[in-house]
Amino acid sequence: MHRHSGAGVRSMSRPCLWNQRPQGALSPCNRYKHAACAHRGHVYLLGGRGLSLLKDLWRYSVVTDEWNELDCTCEGAPEELEEHSMVAHKGLLYVFGGMIDSAYTSWKTAFWVFNTIKGQWELFQGQRHSPQRAMPVNRKAHSAVVMGSAMYIYGGYIDMRGSSQELWEYDFDTRVWSLLSGAACGRGPGPRHGHSAMAHQHCMYLYGGLSGLREQRDLWKWNTTSQAWSCIKAPSGPSKLVGHSAVVYRDSMLIFGGGETQDCPTSSLWRFDLTAQSWEKLYALHVAVPPSRIHHCSVGFGPSFQQACAGPLREGSNNNPSRPQHVKNKLCPFAKGDIELKTLSSDKKTLKETDFVLAGSRLRGTCMTFRNEDAFSEPQESEGTAVDSGDSVDQQCPDVLLILGGRPLGGQPAISVWQMTLSD
Repeated sequence: MHRHSGAGVRSMSRPCLWNQRPQGALSPCNRYKHAACAHRGHVYLLGGRGLSLLKDLWRYSVVTDEWNELDCTCEGAPEELEEHSMVAHKGLLYVFGGMIDSAYTSWKTAFWVFNTIKGQWELFQGQRHSPQRAMPVNRKAHSAVVMGSAMYIYGGYIDMRGSSQELWEYDFDTRVWSLLSGAACGRGPGPRHGHSAMAHQHCMYLYGGLSGLREQRDLWKWNTTSQAWSCIKAPSGPSKLVGHSAVVYRDSMLIFGGGETQDCPTSSLWRFDLTAQSWEKLYALHVAVPPSRIHHCSVGFGPSFQQACAGPLREGSNNNPSRPQHVKNKLCPFAKGDIELKTLSSDKKTLKETDFVLAGSRLRGTCMTFRNEDAFSEPQESEGTAVDSGDSVDQQCPDVLLILGGRPLGGQPAISVWQMTLSD
């Protein structure tokens, strides 16, 4: 692929296909400043703001295309949250921050755990009065990523203190928080909120956000091995952004949406090649126009989105990117401008190849087609066990990116869900 010499951004780009996924009667209301993450073929969505602050937890199955509301009223469940974070690890969802600041919440721990196998919230064991080390206070618009067996939280807006530059690590095994860098750290992104972050192998990548009241367009990397920050200098690339999202895709970072200000959302999709250290703006095929969104959530499914999220591969791991996949998802433009989407599906015992053709602006069929639903059923595990299946559902899905909610809300009462497929 040809590049402009010294430009840092590619002159040619691969096309991406967008389409909106219709929502049924049972689905969450549209919202922004919520949190979402992918786990075992599901999207988990929590809280946020619609017409008012929300206190609800939903699970969306990408196999059956159905939403289910989960319990969020029991002891141990969070109250209304906005601009919080949620990550998944070994059957558990970890939720941090996002509480409304008040005298009532000032003494509470802004950390909750949801067991996806039991379908219930669990009381966090590391309360502030315990002998463990200090833990981060409540904050909003921070970032949270998972690398190996730990969660890393950066920045956020803290009431009465402003933007934070703290980097915290939470060890899932020992349940201990550690402050890796704080106010005394001279090198790093500095005080930041409203930014995006994603993990690839042993590094966390952070882009943009607000430093005080100023929008940023810088890209930073935290290396867990060297325990050091470094700034990545790459010409061109996205503009100043706040309220955008970032996900890992193969050896790249995808950044979608956000805006130069809180009131100017965009629909741009950018790809940063972590190997070549170059930016590429991805263009949308004229089948459906991607939405302009800010304070939304992006969730990736399929081996290209999942294989690098948990850190370096360990010896004997089943998370092998070269393992043959059950689903073929191919997007290729025709000479006439039409698009052919080929997907393997099953008809009882016989596999056949079904072609879905997109002509003009009308979509026939769906990109989310699977071999069979039995292959994606929940693993049978004993009560109290929270261990991922070796044959992860996420590895069996076709490569797609889902955009959930965000401002502007529009006139639809149900959550807005857009799907993106990237060509090879």
